[in-house]
Amino acid sequence: MTLPGGSGARIGYARVSTPEQDMSLQTDALERAGCSRIFQDVASGAKAERKGLDEALAYLRPGDTLVVWKIDRLGRSLAHLVGVVEDLRSRGIGFRSLTDPGMDTTTASGALIFHIFGALAAFERELIRERTKAGLAVAAARGRRGGRRPVVTAAVLERAKALMLDKGLTVREAAGALNIGKTALYDALRAAEDEEQAKAAKTPPRKGRLAR
Repeated sequence: MTLPGGSGARIGYARVSTPEQDMSLQTDALERAGCSRIFQDVASGAKAERKGLDEALAYLRPGDTLVVWKIDRLGRSLAHLVGVVEDLRSRGIGFRSLTDPGMDTTTASGALIFHIFGALAAFERELIRERTKAGLAVAAARGRRGGRRPVVTAAVLERAKALMLDKGLTVREAAGALNIGKTALYDALRAAEDEEQAKAAKTPPRKGRLAR
């Protein structure tokens, strides 16, 4: 098996979550590891933009090795980490973490570890998919669709009206008490009012009274 990286340059990547955090711990370690260039990011959160990482990935060439101080500096999640490393491998680029023993795809043992990581990521995705399906099935059995709160039935609407009239609750409070959406209750109340007005408009006047 041909292992990626190891014959070219070592390129470092460092990341901290906030500007107040010190980057030097990572950059010093990367320099000692022989990195000829180090890309940096100050970013946190799963959806944060990582310009430095994008630049590092674009800069790397076949035979190079991407080096990080710790494995969590690279991936937003296990699936993201595996995806990045797999992309590097397909380009003939290695990956190494300085503080995580065995995390070095330029070695046979490190490549095996990431192969196992890939299997775990696939397993994690399948678990999430199955849990989502199970959650939707339970929601459907309870009269919900797509994880939303129950629709406002006629019985629920009458209970909401009673809470508002008898106890003086607001629409928001009544919706919370009945575990339904505030907007859904507003819409149901408006629809009921429109229906009552439509019925009133169609009702003929009683004898002996003038139509308004």
